[in-house]
Amino acid sequence: MFPRCAGLLLLSLSLGQAEEPAAIVEQPITDADREHWAWRPLGQAVIPRVESARRPANPIDHFILEKLELKSLSLAPEADRRTLIRRLYFDLLGLLPSAEAVVTFRADTRPDAYWRLVESLLASPAYGERWAQHWLDLARFAETDGFEHDKVRPNAWRYRDWLIQALNADQPYDEFVLHQLAGDEVTPAAAVGTGFLLAGQDMPDINLAAERRHMVLNEMTSTVGSVFLGLNVGCAQCHEHKSDPISQADFYRLRAFFESALQFKEQKITLATGEINGRVMRVSSDKPLSTRFAVRGDFRRLGQVMKPAVPRIALGQAGNTPATSRTGLAKWMSGSRNPLFLRSAVNRLWQFHFGEPLAGTPNDIGRASEKPSHPELLDWLAAELPGRDWSLKSMHRLLLTSATYQQVSRGVGKTWDRRLAADPDNRFYSRMNRRRLDGESLRDTLLVVGGWATQRTGGPGVRPPLPREVTSTLLNNQWPVSTNREDHHRRSVYLFARRNLRYPLFDLFDRPDGTASCGRRKESTTAPQSLILLNSNFSLMMAKALAGRCRSVSAPVDESIRRMYDLLFQREPSRAEVRLARQFLSQPSGSDVEPLAQLGLALINLNEFLFVD
Repeated sequence: MFPRCAGLLLLSLSLGQAEEPAAIVEQPITDADREHWAWRPLGQAVIPRVESARRPANPIDHFILEKLELKSLSLAPEADRRTLIRRLYFDLLGLLPSAEAVVTFRADTRPDAYWRLVESLLASPAYGERWAQHWLDLARFAETDGFEHDKVRPNAWRYRDWLIQALNADQPYDEFVLHQLAGDEVTPAAAVGTGFLLAGQDMPDINLAAERRHMVLNEMTSTVGSVFLGLNVGCAQCHEHKSDPISQADFYRLRAFFESALQFKEQKITLATGEINGRVMRVSSDKPLSTRFAVRGDFRRLGQVMKPAVPRIALGQAGNTPATSRTGLAKWMSGSRNPLFLRSAVNRLWQFHFGEPLAGTPNDIGRASEKPSHPELLDWLAAELPGRDWSLKSMHRLLLTSATYQQVSRGVGKTWDRRLAADPDNRFYSRMNRRRLDGESLRDTLLVVGGWATQRTGGPGVRPPLPREVTSTLLNNQWPVSTNREDHHRRSVYLFARRNLRYPLFDLFDRPDGTASCGRRKESTTAPQSLILLNSNFSLMMAKALAGRCRSVSAPVDESIRRMYDLLFQREPSRAEVRLARQFLSQPSGSDVEPLAQLGLALINLNEFLFVD
């Protein structure tokens, strides 16, 4: 038996009562700390003069050419029109163009044909669906809680739909961020955007409410720091950051912005509050809750009250300390001279278009990250974002119309070999990076070429059938298949996102699991990727559907082959390819799958289908 006093102490600690307040000692932010490139004020980048024979298309090319010319290199030749239109379609829409679209673009002799194509794609509703997936990765979005029970969140999809609509409407980026941090303080309709804050994992069945609250708020604070400031503040929830000048007190001061707004409700909450499974962000009419310093990150060892403030290293040249509301935090973040916020935003945009970020790890541009390959370009782009009225679509136009973006990704000959030798990792962008399709684009493309894609948008996530080897391991009602078969063929962004059970194709092609914010997906190469494309029921169904679109009783077999290449690659097959395909179709097969479907199955496993030049 514990003595009475010890028992009371244990009870006090278990309920998260405050310890005897102790002075918090923080290392001061020094001039040496502020010398790190990410925390310096934005430089006044001057567009450099270059001597390249190839005319730069816009200022981006001047910054790129300046570095290339130091290595006696120039920009690679411009890609052909088929390559460019395929690159743009996959980049902006996550879909492949039709053969007719390619023919039309090739035949367009107007000087602004490429610019017109960019404009038409940015105006497509599919743009928001594609780019929402990038942001959902950052928001660690899922429609379940995670952890052991992984309970369903029936309203989580509303944030996803809000996101798609905001991107399609080109909502100014500063307002886009404001609605995700403090939409409930703006308008009832904007409150849905706070689904960003609430999208993380949760354990509603945890024994201690104080522990649950502590976990949710810490995860929320860590995500805000990494997504909007590019700072890995989560390292400081238990101790001083090991490499960056971020103290544990910095972490809990940032967390204090969210403390009073986070409420746990058992009753139903209206849509306007941005509720996710009994958790809601809204202005509290009750007595505000205080954030207390958690000693060693332990929610049972609470110290001093922490007032809302941003990490000291983030103040720098970004402006004065923000107001203590979340609206004040959002407006401070999106200040037109906030270097961390601006550099983080344009660094992500560059990565999604060029395959590599200009600087380090997008969610962590602190001391542990790599230095930017083009710091002046990064700062120039950072200043352009507010200068273009915070328009993301305007930034897309800027990046996509550069000659740097329009380069070829492959070549031959001595000149190309010298280019590879001088810039082996393409850190100087002496060519375009070749990129593999992600799982969502791969599935959507297969649905399109099979003629099965449906255009229905929005609403709760849908659950297509899963392979038997997966369903045999599931619990009851873990994946109830959607009753409307047409829903099974909707775009991948609308598929139900369960943390503990990713759709198999997405899982194998490196989709994050939603347990933490993902600033950059890995790109693995594994045998199961080939196996699922060759042997899965989904791949076989799409190959059969593709064969059905290409089959013709009256036309020669060569026409079926050409039609298949047209649908898959938007080009004519070579004579050698026609000859090989004809031989393949004429050979006897022990399979019950018709030869034309087998040919389609083989072609969707080619690099030309899986990679974008």
